[in-house]
Amino acid sequence: MKTNMGRTDRIIRLIFAIIVGVLFWQHAIGGILAYVLLAIAAIFVITSFIGFCPLYTLFGFSSCKIKEK
Repeated sequence: MKTNMGRTDRIIRLIFAIIVGVLFWQHAIGGILAYVLLAIAAIFVITSFIGFCPLYTLFGFSSCKIKEK
C-alpha cells in the first residue's frame, strides 16, 4: 500500500470523526443517521492513521505531495 493521503486530508478526516463522535455522545444526532455517520467516521479514522484511501486508488486521486526527482 502506497500512501495517497496528504497531511491536511488526514487532519480534516480526524476532525470530522471527532465532531461526529461528540455529536453522538451529546445525543445531538440519533437513529440510523447517527450509525451511518459513526461508520463513516470510523473509516476516516482508520484511513487517516494508515494514510491510504482505497477510493482514491479507484479514482486515481492522491492528496499526497509527490516529490519529483
